[in-house]
Amino acid sequence: METARPRVPLKHSTYILISCADTRKRKERGACAGEVVSRGSALFGKQEALQRGGARKRYEELISQNELPFACDIVDEMLTQAYSCTDVDAIRAAIERIVDTCRGTKDRYLARVSCLAEGHRGGIVVHARHQISSGKVEGTNQMIKTLRRAG
Repeated sequence: METARPRVPLKHSTYILISCADTRKRKERGACAGEVVSRGSALFGKQEALQRGGARKRYEELISQNELPFACDIVDEMLTQAYSCTDVDAIRAAIERIVDTCRGTKDRYLARVSCLAEGHRGGIVVHARHQISSGKVEGTNQMIKTLRRAG
């Protein structure tokens, strides 16, 4: 059973929560360097916009107030690292850590993620061995379905 968590406003923070750590670091460096994000326009009355800093601080505040997004972020980073592995044993161990982390949260949605990771473990391990994607085949199937509907 899930425990009740206090509601903290997450408005205007979705990008900070879903962006990876490398992106947040890059944005912080851009803010320190005074990077221009949007050029101004006299025609439309827009001001030039500079990269704003403080994303890391805001991210840490959000995570300290919301444990579940923190767990999701950890699982996301673990999955990213797992898919970059080329060793079969390393990816099996990574999947086991992901499953343990998901189950440790006692959240029903992350429990579902753990079940999915366990169920697809074989395919994930094969991806480590062969690095082949079925994206092109799936894209072709989608195009065929679209053409059939149009016809």
